[in-house]
Formats: sequence, C-alpha cells, structure tokens
Amino acid sequence: MSYEMIALFMFSSMMLMLLTGQRVFGAIGGVAAIAALALWGTGGSDIPFASAMKLMKWYPLLTLPMFIFMGYVLSESRIADDLYKMFHVWMGPVSGGLAIGTILLMVLVSAMNGLSVAGMAIGATIALPELLRRGYDKRMVTGVIQAGSSLGILVPPSVVLVLYAMIARQPVGQLWLAGVLPGLMMAGMFILYIAIRCRLQPELGPPLKPEERNVTRGEKYRLLLSGLLPLVIFAAMMVPFVNGWTSLVESSAIGALTAFLAAIVKRRMTWSVFQTCVRNTLGISCMFMWIILAALGFGAIFDGLGAVKAIDNLFTGQLGLSPWMILILMQLSFLIMGTFLDDTAMLVIVAPLYVPLVAALGFDLVWYGVLYTITTQIAYMTPPFGYNLFLMRAMAPPGITMRDIYGSITPFVLVMICALALVMIFPQIALWLPDYVYGR
Repeated sequence: MSYEMIALFMFSSMMLMLLTGQRVFGAIGGVAAIAALALWGTGGSDIPFASAMKLMKWYPLLTLPMFIFMGYVLSESRIADDLYKMFHVWMGPVSGGLAIGTILLMVLVSAMNGLSVAGMAIGATIALPELLRRGYDKRMVTGVIQAGSSLGILVPPSVVLVLYAMIARQPVGQLWLAGVLPGLMMAGMFILYIAIRCRLQPELGPPLKPEERNVTRGEKYRLLLSGLLPLVIFAAMMVPFVNGWTSLVESSAIGALTAFLAAIVKRRMTWSVFQTCVRNTLGISCMFMWIILAALGFGAIFDGLGAVKAIDNLFTGQLGLSPWMILILMQLSFLIMGTFLDDTAMLVIVAPLYVPLVAALGFDLVWYGVLYTITTQIAYMTPPFGYNLFLMRAMAPPGITMRDIYGSITPFVLVMICALALVMIFPQIALWLPDYVYGR
C-alpha cells in the first residue's frame, strides 16, 4: 500500500470514529497511535511520546488556564451584568440601541474570556430576556446574540487561536493581534446593519420608553464606571504586553490576578464562585491539552508519510488549480464540517493537511489563522446543523422556535461572509497590527 493510501485510510478512519460519537482526542490520538505502531513497530511509540514532550515544553501554553480562569471569574462574579446595565442606560434611547449595546457587550465578553460559549451564555441569560421584554423582534435579537457571541473565538484572548498557534507553530501574540482589527471590523459591520435595519423598521428595535430613560446623571456615570471595569482589566493585561514590558504568559497572569482582585473588591468572590471557576478552568484546560496532544501526534505521522506533498501535487500538478482556488476550497470545506463539528475538532482534523499546504502555497500562516477563525464563525451559524444554532435553541425561551433561529441568522451570516472576503482581498486588515508591533 502506498503512503498516500495509508494517509487516506487514516483520515477516513478518524472521520468514522468521530461520527460514532467518540471523544475528539480519543478518535484522533487513537488512530495516530495505531498507525504509528503499524507502520514503524514499537519505535512508533516515540511519536506520541515526542508530541507529549513538545506539549509540556511549550511555555506559552500556560496562558490557556490563565485566560480561561479570568473569563470564568468575570462571568461567575456577575461583573458582565454591570456591562449590560451600562449599555441599557446609555444606548436605550436609540432605535436598536439595546441590540447595538449587546454587540458591544459581546466584544467586551470576548476580550474577557476567549470562548464563544461564554458570550452565548451571557447573552442568552442577561440580554435576551431584557430585549424581548422591551418589544424587540425575537428574530432580530436571537441573530444579534448568536453573531455577537461568535466574536469570542476571534477577538483576543482567543483560546482557538492559541490552539491554532500550537498546531501551526506560529507566535500566539501575533495571531491575537491579527484578530483584533478583523474582530472589531466585524463587530462594526454588525452594528451598522442593526442601526440601518432598525432605522428603516423601528418596530424591530424600539427605543426605551421615556419613563425608563429617567435616570439621574450620577447614576448614569456610576454605571459607566462599573461597566468599564472589564476594559480596565483588559488594559492592565494587554498594555504591558504590547509595549514589551511583559511576556505573554506574564500578561495572562496579570489578567487573571486583576480579575480575581476586582471580584474580591466588589465582594462577589465567594467560596462557591471560586470553586466553580477553578473546576471549570481545570476541565477545559485539560480538554484542550489532550486535543493538542492528539493533533501533534496525528500531524507528525502525516508529515512522515509525505501526505501533504502528495495533496499539494494533486491540486497544483494534476488538477492544475491555482493557490487561491485551493484556498477557497479549503474554506468551503470548513463551512461543510462546521455543520456537525465544533471549531476545535475542525482544526485538529484538517490542520495536519491544511497548515503545511497553506505554507507550501506561499500564504502567510498568521493571516490564514484569521481566515480559518472567521470561516469557523460562519460555520457555527450555518443551517441545518450549525453549532451555535442548537446552543441558542437550548438557552432560548420556549417562544423562540428553531425556525425563528434559522431565520434570524441569515443577514448576519451574509455580513460575516463580506468580512471574510475583505480580509482575503486585503490581508493587511489582519497583518498590519502584528507587523506594526513586532516589525515582522
């Protein structure tokens, strides 16, 4: 059997294992370990062992539990509630103002957590009931929360970009900076769409009633100061890092410690909250480490088989496709996989193939990391089986049906496709900030 057929058999076996409902790391790592032993005998056990050592020695991985802990502290201590109260007072008098405020809330939550699930949970529990109670269209608000929560995997500190950095062997700091402008651009496009739509159809997002706007100036400024606390935490973490005063790991520790102290000062860090934060941080961190370990082992075997060179020759030599056509086909495959897999599983499955191929085609791997992340965001919300669609259904009240959720997301998916096209056409949208900071 040729090495190309072995690689194809490994890939199909992995997909079959995933379809049976096995855990991602078990399916990928198991196929990799069995293939290594079958190909190289007992010496093949060195491959997963070397991958484990590489993982343990990867110092920037320490940022992962720090940022996850920071996000859980801010979420469980209800500091995110203060953000929405601030937007409610300051943005409520504008048509669609609370929906715009929800997008801004999601941006700030993304900067606190790095996971889209956290944004979805906060949006569905805090923003959704308030928006519906104030007469906002249910399709509009479910679309707003789904689209806004997807920013969590693009805006730093994105946990997904940390995983991509490990697999693609790219600097985490550059990837995070590369996600800043595309993330803010996409949030701005969401806000522009909401503002225009609610201006044309005011019944979709009515402004607050006059009696609800009757808030004293002192109360408004108190809420402003309280709501800006997450920004202070984010600045305390990122400013020293961007200026080169601290390393990435040191900045993540500053962020976690600052969030923890803020919760203590506000008297919201109870023993129960602390236990919940630590337990969830440990669970998610271990899950990601097992997945990274499995991906590294799988990728090492693929490299040894020369599968990437074979695929490169198939696309560019035998089929005669241009690099851009291959890149677009890759993005389309992410959209298809996103209908039944989450972002981590997608990356781990295709990274051994796509990342080396992208480098061989001459594209920038930092830029491609942003493209992958945006495409994953779109795949999250693409019917019929988008990951975020079912999360929204699980968290939404009974009055919101699956049909409402499907209908709500279409305009936001179109906006995200436009954002993806802009980043593909103008790579400097993603690369300008890391080039400026690092002088790459």
